[in-house]
Amino acid sequence: MPLLLATLKTPLGALHLLADHHILIGANFSSVDDLQVPLDSVDRLREIRTIKTIPIITELLQNYFDGDIAALNSITVRQNGAVFSQAAWKAMRKVPAGKTITYADLAAKSGSPAAVRAAGTACAKNSIVLVVPCHRIVKTGGALGNYAYGLDKKEWLLNHEGALL
Repeated sequence: MPLLLATLKTPLGALHLLADHHILIGANFSSVDDLQVPLDSVDRLREIRTIKTIPIITELLQNYFDGDIAALNSITVRQNGAVFSQAAWKAMRKVPAGKTITYADLAAKSGSPAAVRAAGTACAKNSIVLVVPCHRIVKTGGALGNYAYGLDKKEWLLNHEGALL
């Protein structure tokens, strides 16, 4: 079965999506080509079929942008990465929409309280933007920190979710 590729128009620009049937394996605001970089060796060899919408996933993402900020919780994800990154991505998914945690909190929730830099690296290597919500991770003291797609997008997402006043 081929991987499914679609692009969703959002208030932040084109959101490129790559799925294995109903499992989201990539999402970014950069390019379709960038979706394939973090794939494991098996997925990298699979055919990719471009379609208009990916059933369930596109609808849930549209619901999110339409105001149902909890809609992302219903999307199943899978991404390739090291053990700590996997733990960090799992911890990110537990941060509710409308809330933020610090990179230090993320390190602790990932099982390695001293691994604050590794927590930041896990955010940077996250290949499923929005659904694995690295945008909800901020610096100690509340500064936004970094975001691969620009701080303007991170700020928009946090405002959309009601996390910023």
